[in-house]
Amino acid sequence: QAPKENTTMMQASAAVFIQAWWRGTLVRRTLLHAALRVWIIQCWWRQMMLKMLNIRRRAALEFYARQEWAAVKLQSWVRMWHIRHRYCRLLNAVRIIQVYWRWHNCHSRGFIQGHYELKENQLDIQLEISLGSQACKVQQCIPLPIKE
Repeated sequence: QAPKENTTMMQASAAVFIQAWWRGTLVRRTLLHAALRVWIIQCWWRQMMLKMLNIRRRAALEFYARQEWAAVKLQSWVRMWHIRHRYCRLLNAVRIIQVYWRWHNCHSRGFIQGHYELKENQLDIQLEISLGSQACKVQQCIPLPIKE
């Protein structure tokens, strides 16, 4: 009986061993599948976070570029205004200088002198125009239309 009991005990213990091994294999397989699924989800999440980070970086870069462009545009407008203001001041100075120069040329090269006399119904004008070495005298009586 002892060897028969011994063999049944050995068979029972072998069956328990095989069952334990099989359950352990199933548990390890289940844990491996769970770990793989977790790893897949983590990889997907990291990719999504990287995409979100890239989107935020791009938005920050575009915002910075817009601010820089606006600053450059504003600076160019201010520079243009300063240059235009300076140009207008120079243009005004040039016009003033031209007026004085023309007046000086007119008075240094020649002159106009004259007088007029108003008599009853006529105007006597005597003009003397001198341009350098040339002189011209004009004397004229202009009748005035006076209604009575």
